[in-house]
Amino acid sequence: MKKSKNIGNKLAPIIFILILLGLWEIIVRAGGIEKYIMPAPSDVIKVLFSDFKSMIPHILATLYEGFIGFIIAILLSIVLAIIMDMVPIIKKALYPVLVISQTIPTIALAPLFIIWFGFGYLPKIIVVVIVCFFPIVISIVDGLEGVDKDLINHFKLMGASKLNIFIHLKLPFGMINFFSGMRIAATYSIMGAIIGEWLGGDKGLGVYMTRARSAYALDKMFAAIVIIVIISMVIFGLVSVLERIFTPWNNKDKNNKRENN
Repeated sequence: MKKSKNIGNKLAPIIFILILLGLWEIIVRAGGIEKYIMPAPSDVIKVLFSDFKSMIPHILATLYEGFIGFIIAILLSIVLAIIMDMVPIIKKALYPVLVISQTIPTIALAPLFIIWFGFGYLPKIIVVVIVCFFPIVISIVDGLEGVDKDLINHFKLMGASKLNIFIHLKLPFGMINFFSGMRIAATYSIMGAIIGEWLGGDKGLGVYMTRARSAYALDKMFAAIVIIVIISMVIFGLVSVLERIFTPWNNKDKNNKRENN
């Protein structure tokens, strides 16, 4: 019974998407929407196959920018979150600044980075770092702060040092939130690279989309969107796999909740 329920939960969104695509195809083919405004899904699939070879350099450029920026954001987030947890005054000073920084639209900062750092990879990587940094660092900080105070006091009574409390208690708790933030940032990483590419460069899916838009080739734009979605979902899946590997205790809790439900 539970297996059939799980299969149904997985199939439901797939069936819904297929129905939407079918309706989309029928409406466009029936002439309800002009192709230069909205291409049919079949046209997008044709472009994916016919134009994929020419898209490979753009895909690789976007992957490089997204991956490098994502890794840098993770490293910076871990270091800053640990410092903020160890030194409360730094947390009080920086936490509001981090929140305020997110009120500035990334699309407004990207042109400045292009002016300061040129049209190469660097400004795009910086955009990715900015986009990915906040959800990761805030997730880690909240995870470290959310550790049960009674457990911390118990460790202190047992003679544990501050470092031991962090390694053996806070870190395992923080890891769960860390991967939650990473999953969010993983989908943002490609988006950040695309935003940077929209404003200048010679390679990347954002550049490809800009050229397609200028030529009113909306089927190519939709093909690029499909690839972006696929890449983002793959990165999201890889982060989920890493979470299962590095936080096995969290997997047991999830499995127990599913069994109870």
